[in-house]
Amino acid sequence: MKSKTVKKLLTLTMSAILTVGCLTGCGGNAGGADAGSTAASDDGGDAAAADDGAAADDGADEAAASGDIVDFTFFGGMPGTEINSGNNEIQDLIAEKTGVRLKETWLTGQTVSEAIGSIIASGTYPDLIDGGDGCVDLYNEGVLVPWDEYLESGKYPNLTNYYTEAEWDQFRQDDGHIYWCNVFQNTKGEPTGTTHNDEAFWVQARVLAWDNYPEIKTLDQYFDLLERYAEANPKVKDANGNEMDVIPYTCLCDDWRYFCIENAPQFLDGYPNDGSVIVDFDGKDPTIVDYNTTETAKKYFKKLNEEYAKGIVDKDFGTQKYDDYIAKLSNGNVLGMCDQYWDFMQINDSFRNTGLENEGCNYVPLGLTIEEGMENRWHTYGDTLNVASGIAVTTDCSDPDLAFSFLNAMLDQDIHNLRFWGVEGVDYLVDDDGLFYRTDEIRANISDPKYRADHLCFYSYLPQYGGTSDDGKNANLPEEQPSEFFNGLAKPMQDCFTAYGAKTYPDLIGSVKEDVNATHPWFPMWSFSNNLDTSTEGGVAWTKMGETKHEWLPKVVMSSNFDSEWENYMKAYNDCKPEDFLAEMQEELDRRVAANK
Repeated sequence: MKSKTVKKLLTLTMSAILTVGCLTGCGGNAGGADAGSTAASDDGGDAAAADDGAAADDGADEAAASGDIVDFTFFGGMPGTEINSGNNEIQDLIAEKTGVRLKETWLTGQTVSEAIGSIIASGTYPDLIDGGDGCVDLYNEGVLVPWDEYLESGKYPNLTNYYTEAEWDQFRQDDGHIYWCNVFQNTKGEPTGTTHNDEAFWVQARVLAWDNYPEIKTLDQYFDLLERYAEANPKVKDANGNEMDVIPYTCLCDDWRYFCIENAPQFLDGYPNDGSVIVDFDGKDPTIVDYNTTETAKKYFKKLNEEYAKGIVDKDFGTQKYDDYIAKLSNGNVLGMCDQYWDFMQINDSFRNTGLENEGCNYVPLGLTIEEGMENRWHTYGDTLNVASGIAVTTDCSDPDLAFSFLNAMLDQDIHNLRFWGVEGVDYLVDDDGLFYRTDEIRANISDPKYRADHLCFYSYLPQYGGTSDDGKNANLPEEQPSEFFNGLAKPMQDCFTAYGAKTYPDLIGSVKEDVNATHPWFPMWSFSNNLDTSTEGGVAWTKMGETKHEWLPKVVMSSNFDSEWENYMKAYNDCKPEDFLAEMQEELDRRVAANK
């Protein structure tokens, strides 16, 4: 329950925000103008952007002033946590500013394709949708509103300038129109990244502490550490003090998340996350390479096979569902896994709430290679443009103009601060230098599930920025605020960072520091392969390859005769005609290279 002080602060803050909203309606929104002028080419462009920002915000403020708040619906094709919509304090603040309250629903108990298929079959669509891999299916059904006229109208400068014109063009579908916008990996101002949102081999901090923080560089060294720790510590205690058997290593093969087991070979060979292929370009024209059939792939799966035979790899890895996997990680007895951070980051709140973070259960990323001395590129520096999916407005939306006004407002700095930092004086404080920070008490509130549901409103799949806010001081995302990042870590994690001389997660990984947009103009190739379907020979092969890997990789890992089973797998894999897929990927690679010359 909130204190009277908190409620008073919220009341005062709401009054202040509404006052600013009225003033903004008369004179234009500074946040919108700043965002609009970022990409402007001259003073005239700046002025136009500022005027357009005022025009767009006037509509939202008029709706708010009249008390006429529209309830929109949103479906996200991924698991998520619903807030108490209609009874959430920050959501109400945002609704007062924008004239829109968004009811979010998330994927539960279905695959993305099943959920999108059900929505299409029903013929009824939410106002806004992020269909993940199903965006193409929604486009093919003709149920998405084209963005072009809205981006070109000048009314929504934050959206127009969210990407460059060339970047927006990459979102165009085969009919020449833009239908969605990916909202992640977009930086404004100076980069402030402290987290590693990408893939890695992860290990609990307490495992590293137990071995006096060793340098772990290779796959063999990683499993050697897990084996030794598990032998010395076969039991650990859960949050209630009950003993559990340790699970040294688990992995996920469930649905599209089978990337957790299948794509490590590209990273182990030192390549960045092109997702579906390796792009070899050292001293020659960029060439597509199939990472599924390399010597490193065979060594990696043979290692998993050996560790499975020793009892190091979770015996249930091949059949566990995503929810089972997350529950298992949350128990604190899994020492390590390979995964993308965004895929399991919610367990950090669980560790904080149960006290397991103080036992060193949080995970540390390691940038492993197959041999020592190789460069690694597990961490992606620079923004990654994913054009395969994103937020879209459907033709069932009763007021597309208001929908685009709402999306535009999500990038206004004051609303962005509300979404991710919260209410000043309640969810963060400001020091004498203007820097935002949180106390331990505030951090405890932020991680409390009830507080989040009642008070916080991230609108996490709507447009957002990383990097530096318009004030030039603060990070747009709290987890990227350097002081807040370190102070928010549990002591075992702080000790780990200190031991390795690291200030950020990327420091721990030690990847090559390069801007992928400059060195890899085709990156990432998965933004093309994610949208392949069976309308082309390459798409047919891609579908069959995925089905075959789903079936065979767990069998290869669990086999009592690895070499024989690997041969059987390779035969089944080659029957998929991967050469058709690789040829289509090479064609797209050549096109991207030519477009950037």
